Amino acid sequence: MTVEPIHSISEKSEIDLVVNVQNVEFVRTGYGKNIVKVLHIRRDGTHHSIIEITADVELTLNNRKDYLTGDNSDIIPTDTIKNTVHALAKLKGVQTIEQLAMDICEHFLTAFKHVLRANVNMIEAPWRRLEKNGVEHAHAFILCPDAWRFCDVEQNLNENPVVHSGVKNMKVLKTTQSGFEGFHRDRFTTLQEAKDRCFCTSVYSRWRYNKVHNVDFDAAWKTVKETIIEKFAGPYDRGEYSPSVQKTLYDTQVMILDRVPEVEEIEIVMPNQHYFTIDMTKMGLTNEAEVLLPLDNPSGNIAGTVRRKPQAKL
Repeated sequence: MTVEPIHSISEKSEIDLVVNVQNVEFVRTGYGKNIVKVLHIRRDGTHHSIIEITADVELTLNNRKDYLTGDNSDIIPTDTIKNTVHALAKLKGVQTIEQLAMDICEHFLTAFKHVLRANVNMIEAPWRRLEKNGVEHAHAFILCPDAWRFCDVEQNLNENPVVHSGVKNMKVLKTTQSGFEGFHRDRFTTLQEAKDRCFCTSVYSRWRYNKVHNVDFDAAWKTVKETIIEKFAGPYDRGEYSPSVQKTLYDTQVMILDRVPEVEEIEIVMPNQHYFTIDMTKMGLTNEAEVLLPLDNPSGNIAGTVRRKPQAKL
């Protein structure tokens, strides 16, 4: 008679783990520090300038022994990552969030031989200098969250960084010069055509640069933001008609690629945040689109990404 060996629960668990590991492979690994905050003040005499950032930093190492065996010898502590962001803000300064993100990537890829990839996501708080009668305050600011600037930089060892910039949470509204007609109908369609309606959206846009050196990131970001607003609103005295969110979105992208040659590809997302005229007939009132009901959800979501066509080789 054969006697089966008796294993403890812990021994059996280890045996099962070995068997399971043989059937598992890594897809992706990474670790880092999130929500690292910095306020950088540049003082030129009595005139001060500020940039406040929030950064997420992720690293990928050239081995996975920390996952496989619990060997932590190659792990750069996430507290060290946080300290590095603070130190680089001091040593390099913060001219733009894009440049600081590239500085962070370069540091980890050059200071450590076992880092394969660095990824930095960064948001800039929308501080604006106080101004009165055209005179700027020397050191006082107000938070104006009409639009949030962000960037993400990813760099692999021995490769150039890939830089994206973006704008998000930029809510805009116009009360006319927008319609939606001629759409496809089926038996479930109840939406009525609209020749004139409110158009409100919270714009998200993210674009990739085709170069990373000698780029005026501030000017590029400002141009993209202003172009989005310009195409949405139209001329200030009469506006511009939008037959659909899709058409406005695409025309905006084409204008941006024409105005900012450093932008190679751009994504824009425009959720259609509805305002419906409230029916007041039961109250004996005629509401001529003067009182509307804001509805945050459900909302239509319109998105698109375009890029420059590859140039034909001669």
